[in-house]
Amino acid sequence: MSKVRKLTPTILKKMVLQEKRRIMEVLETGEEDSEKVANKTDEVDADDQANTLAKDIDHVKALKIKEARLKKALQRINETKFKIKEVRLKKALRRVHAAKNKIKKRIAKAL
Repeated sequence: MSKVRKLTPTILKKMVLQEKRRIMEVLETGEEDSEKVANKTDEVDADDQANTLAKDIDHVKALKIKEARLKKALQRINETKFKIKEVRLKKALRRVHAAKNKIKKRIAKAL
């Protein structure tokens, strides 16, 4: 007589994940059976994988160089924005002081 196992949430989750993996393999290749998928997979030499890894590393290095250039450009842009804001603020303060002086002159004339 076979032993009956209780279906717990953990066991159910494992079963679902196994089925999901099997279905994903089948869907990626378009085959009807996962055994046919396993037969169609190609073995690749380690040398080919090493070349791919080297290319990926070179690509990452190039991206880091580009990132550094972009960061410098962003820093220059932020500095320019700060300078523009500073100039605008100085102009606004000059206008305020000019208006204040005009008001003082009017008050002095009125008295």
